[in-house]
Amino acid sequence: MSFLISSNIISSLGFTTSEVFNSLQNGKIGIENIDDSKYYNQVFPASLIDANILEEKFSALQKKYNSLTDYTKLEKMLILSIEDALSQSMVDIKSSKTAIILSTTKGNINLLEKEEKNKFEPTRVLLWKLGDILTEFFGCPNKSIIISNACISGVLALNTASSYINSGQYDNIVVAGGDIISKFVVSGFMSFLSLSAEACKPFDKNRDGLSLGEAASSIILSKNKNSSGINLCHKGGASANDANHISGPSRTAEGSFIAIGKAMKEANVEAKDIDHISAHGTATPYNDEMESIALERHGLEKAEVNSLKGFVGHTLGAAGIIETAILMEEMKNNFMIKSAGFNELGVGRNINILKSNTEKKLNNCLKMASGFGGSNAALIISKV
Repeated sequence: MSFLISSNIISSLGFTTSEVFNSLQNGKIGIENIDDSKYYNQVFPASLIDANILEEKFSALQKKYNSLTDYTKLEKMLILSIEDALSQSMVDIKSSKTAIILSTTKGNINLLEKEEKNKFEPTRVLLWKLGDILTEFFGCPNKSIIISNACISGVLALNTASSYINSGQYDNIVVAGGDIISKFVVSGFMSFLSLSAEACKPFDKNRDGLSLGEAASSIILSKNKNSSGINLCHKGGASANDANHISGPSRTAEGSFIAIGKAMKEANVEAKDIDHISAHGTATPYNDEMESIALERHGLEKAEVNSLKGFVGHTLGAAGIIETAILMEEMKNNFMIKSAGFNELGVGRNINILKSNTEKKLNNCLKMASGFGGSNAALIISKV
């Protein structure tokens, strides 16, 4: 069994998990209109981190480590996130039994842009190099493990970490995920006509597309429980690919249905045991509909569902980790965060979307993720 012992979130809503969770409880939305040709030649809504705070915090961290190396924006975000998660644990990052798993979809993709490409060596844009940067900074002796599978990367990374720990290969794994807003990313989603003109509205009748976000997040999994406080474990996890379309999800939710079913079987829980569901909830017409079908097929219509993307946008490779870190806080506090932007149900299945923050005892929760190429993943977190 693997335990989720600490976490960090760096986003538009704060630089620690507790700061972000407090912002969510207070209904703060991190998505704003961005008018900057560095990203796109038109105004678009997105969730960006505070660059000044990032530089201030990273400069202090470099002094602590006596580091003079230059780092990219994403590297700074990930390093700060890992450092904060480690500071809340007793994990020895330099142990041979500790590893780092990196979840990202695009990595340092901004280094391909004309203004950026000569600032660092050409290999810096490669995902394996980003992983090496992290292990070198912290002195982790093991080669980093890279998970890059569209928008399920974060949940898949957590499932992979749990498998490594359960097999005895590692005692502790730091799962870190991150992506930034760049011209490449914005242009790509614009070409799909998938971006909303305002902050996204997952599962709402008037939803018209997603909002992008940039963030970094870390969760540490361990074979050992926390010595005090509430203990949460990764009870089960799975992934499945429905191979429906390069970007469109299955109309029958086959991949998500299979992933959820396998995760529940591994966790030895039934639909009646699931207290709360953190959905992927991109606010695109087909994704939200697909997720509602998957939940109905498993008899999960009564469990309260939220999507957090109305607060921080879709953070790509960080999404599954951020949303799991928030789910951990919900479970610790027995407090469910509303689904921002939701007003009227706009999917074909009668699932239970949270319209307001709600207190409830949470023992077993489901996290869902879906992505391009028919990829789907799920995991179950339980109190022990």
